[in-house]
Parts: sequence; C-alpha cells; structure tokens
Amino acid sequence: MSRNFAIKIFAPLAVSASIIGAAALLSGNSQSARADLPPVGAVVQAVPPMQQGVPSLAPMLKAVMPAVVNISVTAKAEIQNPLMQDPFFRRFFGAPEQQQQPQERESQAIGSGVVVDAAKGYVLTNSHVVAEAESISVRLSDDREYEAKLIGKDPDTDVAVLQIKADKLTALKMADSDQLQVGDFVVAIGSPFGLRQTVTSGIVSGLSRQTGISEGGYEDFIQTDASINPGNSGGALVNLRGELVGIPSNILSRSGGNIGIGFAIPTNLAREVMNQLVANGEIQRGRIGINGQDLTPDLAKAFGLTSTRGAVITRVLPKSPADKAGLKPEDVILEANGRAVDNFAQLRNRVGLMRIGDKVTLKVLREGKPRELTVSIGKEEEIAADTANLHPQLKGATFAPLDEAARQNAGDTRGVLVQAVEPRSPAARAGLRPGDIVIAVNRRPVQDLEDFSKLANPKATELLLHVRRGPGALFILIR
Repeated sequence: MSRNFAIKIFAPLAVSASIIGAAALLSGNSQSARADLPPVGAVVQAVPPMQQGVPSLAPMLKAVMPAVVNISVTAKAEIQNPLMQDPFFRRFFGAPEQQQQPQERESQAIGSGVVVDAAKGYVLTNSHVVAEAESISVRLSDDREYEAKLIGKDPDTDVAVLQIKADKLTALKMADSDQLQVGDFVVAIGSPFGLRQTVTSGIVSGLSRQTGISEGGYEDFIQTDASINPGNSGGALVNLRGELVGIPSNILSRSGGNIGIGFAIPTNLAREVMNQLVANGEIQRGRIGINGQDLTPDLAKAFGLTSTRGAVITRVLPKSPADKAGLKPEDVILEANGRAVDNFAQLRNRVGLMRIGDKVTLKVLREGKPRELTVSIGKEEEIAADTANLHPQLKGATFAPLDEAARQNAGDTRGVLVQAVEPRSPAARAGLRPGDIVIAVNRRPVQDLEDFSKLANPKATELLLHVRRGPGALFILIR
C-alpha cells in the first residue's frame, strides 16, 4: 500500500446547517413519490432488474430502499484549550482547577443502517457510527423516527446492532456472502453527506481483503468500486436480487473522498457477530491454541504442495484444544467446517467468531496425507495460560524457543522468540512485535524460555527488555 494513501473509517458525519437543509429539501421533494413505493412488510423478495422491458435497477431499489435507514447520533465531546497544555499559560491564566477542567459540547453525527429483522426491529450498522453515542435516533425512509437501543457493538469487526420498536418495517434478506465473485454487480445505499436514500453502483473488485485498519484484525472485507462516502457507513451493499451482501465500512483514499476503493463487511461475518451480540451483548472470542502463517510459494514447494492456499501451523500451545485434538506443527489447514481456508488470517477470523464450546472440523495435510480433526473452541484466557506466570504487561504475546531461522537471523543461539502478538493487547501497546527476540530482561541475559519465565515474573515492578528486531536492536521498558 502506498504511504500516500490512508484507510478512512468514516467517523459519523457531523451535521451542518447546509446538510440538514439539503436533506430536508430532498425529503420534501420525495413526498410525491412515496405513493409509488411498495407497501412495507416482511423480508424483501428478489425483483428482476427490468422495467417495461428495459434493464433498470429501479424495480429492485424501490423494493429494498425502505429497509435502509438514516442514523443520527448525539454524543458529548470534550474540548480543551491547547494553550493550557503549556506551563507558561497555565501559570498566568485561570485557577489551577479551572485550567485542567475540560469543557464539553454536544455533537451530532449521522450514518446509515439497514433493517435485517422486521419482527424484532434489529438494525445493523457500523460500530464506529455509534461508538461514543449517548442517544441514537433511527429515521425510516417514510420519515418515521424512533429512539434506538444499542444491543451491542464490536469494534474489532466494526459491527453494531440496534433495535427499534416499530411496526410495518421492511427488512433485507441477508445473502450468503461466500457466494460472491469478483465482477458481480453490487449497489450501495446510504446517506452520504446527509443525502438520504442515495444509490451508487459498481462491482465486486476483490474479496477477503485485510486493510489493517481494525485494531482487532478480524477483517474479511469485500472491496467494491461502488462509491462510498462519509455517511454511507453502516448502510447496505446489495446484489441485483436485492439481497444484502455487505455493510459499507471504510475506504482507501488520499484525501478522504471516494476514489473507487471501498470496503464492506460481508454478511456472513456480520451475521455471526450479530447473533453473538443479540445473545450475549458482547463477543466472546474463541481460540484453539495455534500459531501459524500463510503458505508462500517457497513454503508450498517445501511441503510438496502445488497451491499456496491454506495455513501452516507453526506452533501448538501445550494443553490447548488444538493440542488435545492432535494438531501438530507443520500441519497445513485446508478447510474449516467444509469451507476452504485461503490464509491464516481467514482461519483466525472463522475460529475467533465461533462460540466457546463449538466444534470446528479441520481438514489438514500432514506429510502429504489428508486427514480430518475436530477441535473444540476454547476461551482466549484459557489458551493464553502459558503466559499466565509472566508479567501482566506481557499478556497477549506468545513466546517460543528460537527456531533455526530465528537463530540465523539473529546470529545468536540465546533468547526467546516473540511468535505472535494479539492486537490491542498489553504486549502490543508496550511495543512488542512478532519476530522480536528478547535477549535480556533487566540487564540479565535470557538463554531460553525457562530463564525468561523467571526474569519476567509478575512480581517485577518493571521490565527492561533488550530486543533484537531484524538487523537492529532496541530497549523496551515495561511498567
């Protein structure tokens, strides 16, 4: 990715007087057309894209657009005078207690959402649309407006579920997003810049994209060139049958405007998150206790494979569900519950969104021979038991003995390898990265994992880690 580009997660669009006026004007002009809309009801059925024998998206859109809603969010924002950060100004202006007192102002923002359950009033949107909300209002296409209840949100996947108490709702049918192919036509519906019920069209430009914008890393985006702009977040990406295939989330852009590279959360992922949020109000991440990596062409050749699709296991954590099920390092995972696994991130997504106690059947290649193993999904904190006796600020990192490749890269035989670091974990915030080699703790050399466990124990008030990273080295202080 060029460094001149930036991924933009649309913070809910701030409402200005001009936008409100434009939205009101559009709303008023649409009154006469509402008589032509189909009656609201249950799930929208597929409609052929034809009108009087001429290809047109109008019949399909007339049926599905009532399911796409406008979301208004009210939140409190803190304002602090930046001059008060300067000791000189703090000395001469105002009382000390007033200097440090941040002011609050009420802010308003808008986004989009889509009704997916007419009977229960469930609305899907993006987590970032409602992240700081104190109150949430949902406005339907027929101008009915309701206060919404936040059922739950998951920043790691950018999915949130709202609920409104309303009758005569129209809901979109959620399609199987695994059936999407590059080149399929799609339509994005939402409220960009406050312009309600705006439609843009395009195609599926790519699948299973990881942008790195989500701190949790649970990404499996649909890429599309259908225009997505501020205010589209949380709306609907539909196929030509009028079925929901994705929830627009963010774009790749130099300036924040659309350049034809947008990303949407696939419905299969959104559905899994919604089911957990409705059942528990939060997401319980599942783990099976493995580390792994993608298959490169060189690795595939070394394993005697003709394809680079799959995920190779690099480590199985002791006493983990994977260990109990018989998984071993060098196993290549090809399928999970009958669905092909293209890379390790995709496997992590699928396992991470399963419920604790569920079982996943993995098709693996071991020494060139296929076999199937069934693994129970375990709790994240249980899988991380091997780091339970380490300093709490190391939580989220997986440590392993140096392998041959790490020894050659480091030019040394001592130390421990940071094999993986969970995003947003204390270890990640401390600055550890996968591939780091810890060669000393508090100025004492680390020979192996046993040394490291003794030196990095929970009783230590602080840890000074001497770390080798690539061709260089650095110190990381952890308190």
